[in-house]
Amino acid sequence: MSPARPSRARLTLFAFGDFAFNLYWQSAMLFLLFYYTDALGLPVGAAATIFMVASVWDGIANFAAGILADRREPRRGLGWLVAIGGLPLGFGFVLAWLPPLAPGWWGLVGVFMGHIAFRTAYAFINLPYLAMSARVSADSNDRAYVAGMRMLSGTLAAVVVALGTVPLGSALLGARVAANAYLGAALLFAAAGAAILAWVGLTYREADVPDRREPVPVWTALRSIAANRAFVTLNLAMMAMIVAVTILNKSVLYYFKYFLADEGGGQLALASMSVVSAVSVPLWMLLQRRLGTRALWFLAAAAAMAGLALFAALDIHRAGVMQAYLMAMQAMIVGLNFVFWAMLPNTIEYGQQRTGLRVEGAVFGMAALLQRVAIGIATAILGFGFDAAGYVANVAQSGATLIMMRLTIALVPLGFLALSCVLMAMNPLGRGAHARIVRDLRG
Repeated sequence: MSPARPSRARLTLFAFGDFAFNLYWQSAMLFLLFYYTDALGLPVGAAATIFMVASVWDGIANFAAGILADRREPRRGLGWLVAIGGLPLGFGFVLAWLPPLAPGWWGLVGVFMGHIAFRTAYAFINLPYLAMSARVSADSNDRAYVAGMRMLSGTLAAVVVALGTVPLGSALLGARVAANAYLGAALLFAAAGAAILAWVGLTYREADVPDRREPVPVWTALRSIAANRAFVTLNLAMMAMIVAVTILNKSVLYYFKYFLADEGGGQLALASMSVVSAVSVPLWMLLQRRLGTRALWFLAAAAAMAGLALFAALDIHRAGVMQAYLMAMQAMIVGLNFVFWAMLPNTIEYGQQRTGLRVEGAVFGMAALLQRVAIGIATAILGFGFDAAGYVANVAQSGATLIMMRLTIALVPLGFLALSCVLMAMNPLGRGAHARIVRDLRG
């Protein structure tokens, strides 16, 4: 007999936790590299290196948090950990936006350590939240619903971040110094995020999921993950996709400032992309019901690759046209992200059936590690690609530099998206496969 499924209201409240996490995450992904180069004046190579190393460290911290979640869960549960964890996470987030407190290399070290503090706190609070998504329901449709609602919550946060960072931060600390606007926004987002995580964590309840086994040694967990073909192929495809998407997203502010001479239009473009995400998520959720989850990857990736090929062939000089293009691309990116988060929890049961071990924290921790590595790789490609093209912050770029920057933005993501499709074709979780696994595990 199947256990009672949680209500949509409970699933929706749980998913709203991603609004808080995305106040932090979207701020870092959309603005932090640009803040380093164009507000603090750091060399693009140094800024990209800080971001890349911090991303890799973030992944290592996430994996460590996942192992810890599997081996030693808090007495009061993961919900309690998320509830109280908002405070140190908010503090670490503010540290990431502090301007250098000393000149020269010591200032760079301070910026780097603030970034590391944020990434560490984020890992040890966000990872338990992700692990909770495998416990809130064992039903694959419920998990797809949670993935969709989490994305809607994250999209709403992205709109707030894109439109509100500069005006809200300026209202709090003033805009005479560029860095003050970002620091002011960090203070406001930290307070809001901590309050939301307390609410979500204290109201969280676990569903009746298959029994979890006793903690297993780290090496045994790693071997189990390596033998999980569903996990391996999904995450390799995700890494290729993340490299492509990160390069495209991080280039938006640079493109509007240096190609179109419309820096404010870049912020509007980011907000418009987030609005498109809000509209697109329900459509992808509907298509998932009709086509299955994995099939959506090929549909979204093919459309995104066509868009990148068009961008490589055409030289866009109008802000409105570029905004429309980015909105169309974002709709496809949302589909790819939805597929990944809908499928990832299902790899837990696939691995349990194949290896006899159920590891939740290690699965989400390793996925986070691979995601952060991919973000670091993408940031390095973008930063060093721009550097090789001759990019210098806050000056007009030469025609040759702009051409090389545009080719980096278009062709590198195109190649990585093609690779993601090859990898996803090897994934065994076709339509209906997870439901059969769950029935088999329940006997």
